[in-house]
Amino acid sequence: MERENVKVMLWGFGAMGSGMANMLLKKKGVEIVGVCDMHPEKVNKSMYEVLGIERGNRKDVIIGDRPEEIIKEGATNIVLLATDSFVKGAFEKIKFCLERKINVITTAEQMAYPKAQEKELACELDRIARENGVTVLGTGINPGLIMDLLVVCLTGACENVEEIEAERVNSLSPFGPAVMEEQGVGLTVEEFEKGTKDGTIAGHVGFHESIGMITDAIGWKLDEQITQSQEPIVSTVYRKAPFAEVEAGNIAGVNMLGLGKVDGKVKVKMIHPQQVEPELEGVDTGDYIRIKGTPNISMAINPEIPGGIGTIAMCVNMIPHVINARPGLRTMIDLPVPRAIMGDMRDLIQK
Repeated sequence: MERENVKVMLWGFGAMGSGMANMLLKKKGVEIVGVCDMHPEKVNKSMYEVLGIERGNRKDVIIGDRPEEIIKEGATNIVLLATDSFVKGAFEKIKFCLERKINVITTAEQMAYPKAQEKELACELDRIARENGVTVLGTGINPGLIMDLLVVCLTGACENVEEIEAERVNSLSPFGPAVMEEQGVGLTVEEFEKGTKDGTIAGHVGFHESIGMITDAIGWKLDEQITQSQEPIVSTVYRKAPFAEVEAGNIAGVNMLGLGKVDGKVKVKMIHPQQVEPELEGVDTGDYIRIKGTPNISMAINPEIPGGIGTIAMCVNMIPHVINARPGLRTMIDLPVPRAIMGDMRDLIQK
């Protein structure tokens, strides 16, 4: 008897959502059964037409803009939600899926460790998920792996940890318009400074979550206030990325700094300069983790693990682990380590 494929729906079909679709279509034992997106140029079109690939003998999937007509109980095993960065923005959409007894993986950065800044909403999502027997996870390349889970993993080789420093020098070019807006890419210096003051330019979303995940994982009692700052990266050359254009003298990205203190002393330091097309000004990307302890550990990955591909892969590769997990709100430190799925996804499903 032929086993049923793992059924997946996508909510949000921008750079990340469409990338997940492309990856899923190359995997065995999984099928896309629905896509929801609000963009008028995509609605009522075939997913395959929007992706620009041949449908072959697969069932067609028509993109719709009405979640209630697409995301129904029993219609899918999991929804991959790629629409928001913040818990407050994603909350109603996640709740919608959970109440229909559907598992959720979301790219919303704050959902990687939502109790760090949205404890009440995190508790509510956990309650709803448990009541409906399903699981919700927030993940991606960062937060989700590079500046938190990988750090936690490396501390496993330490007898003692004194300080942690994580640095990610990366390109923003693969990401969509929402990320560009959060970083202020393309703005003038004056517009950036105004947006920083009024909070409309968030910069990197995830320091609170990554620092919270690390400190909770290893048992440090984090001081209440995490310090976060951002400085503009001003381009001296013209830059063009798929979803952004930067004139010389305008903002190409943000240099972010995050500090987590334990008993008044900085124990976790996060350094994160990110910009579009960094190579145009001779910037080499990379990921670095430095742990001071017994023993000292220094890890370097050059160039960076690409953010776009990395986020897409993390979400897809965590599908079996989320389906298998105990119901509730889960984080990356609750679930098995991520790994590439090179075989049949159905072989990884335990229930």
